[in-house]
This record gives sequence, structure tokens and C-alpha cells, in this order.
Amino acid sequence: MPMPAEQIETLIRESIPDAKVEITDLAGDGDHYAARVEAESFRGLPRVKQHQAVYAALGGRMGGELHALQLTTAVPVQE
Repeated sequence: MPMPAEQIETLIRESIPDAKVEITDLAGDGDHYAARVEAESFRGLPRVKQHQAVYAALGGRMGGELHALQLTTAVPVQE
């Protein structure tokens, strides 16, 4: 059963409270998403650690409820 975008966003925000999350349904099927996650808590972390934090927030749903996630992570731009 597909996972709603709102659930993905909620899971990420619960695990990474300072995250700004944007979810896009790529195929319109509720099964293929793109996520952009920006968080100050990512600052200083290598990209792989940032991605691992997001996947950990999804609690093992990748490959099951959530078939595909194109993930982009970033830190806020400092002015």
C-alpha cells in the first residue's frame, strides 16, 4: 500500500525537528517521491550522514511502504 506524502513529511519532522521538508509525488502514484530536506542539524555532516538521518526517520519503510525516494539534503544558507 502506498505511503502518503504527508506521512513521509511527518516522520521526517518528528525525527529531525528543525527540518524544512518538501515532498513531490514524481509519478502521481503515491509510490515514487522526491524529498528535499533542509536542516541546520545537518551542518558539518557529510551528505551520506544527512541521508542516513532521513532514512532512519522513515524507520525501515524504504522498499516496503515507500518504494522509491529521490532524496536531496541541504543546510540553510547563512547570510
